[in-house]
Amino acid sequence: MPLIKIHMRDGKTKEQRKAVMDGAHAALVSAFKIPVNDRTILLTEYDADHFDGRDENYIIVEILAYSGRTKDMKRDLFKKIVENVCKGSKLVPTDIFVVVNDIPKDNWGIRGGLMASEVDLGVNKSAK
Repeated sequence: MPLIKIHMRDGKTKEQRKAVMDGAHAALVSAFKIPVNDRTILLTEYDADHFDGRDENYIIVEILAYSGRTKDMKRDLFKKIVENVCKGSKLVPTDIFVVVNDIPKDNWGIRGGLMASEVDLGVNKSAK
């Protein structure tokens, strides 16, 4: 149940925005083994002055996820996000900054206010 937050400069086409969102989601499906239909993405566009010191193609992909993924899973995620986004949007790898925020399940309120750690999420126990 990761949440993807994408931050980018405004002015991108609908197709470019979709390529970034689809690429990030596909990487999560592959690297973190989330279900294909587990898709929560927020894309925010900013004026140029909000990206001080960065060029027009700089993109931040922020992943909020349950803690417990391995370094190998995260390494794979970073690689796949960059590959997918670059392939679908004509960006270069150095345009993309990815950060994963590991958040304990006790800190997620889901399904009407339940603590995620107290809900059977049906996820692979090795990838909590």
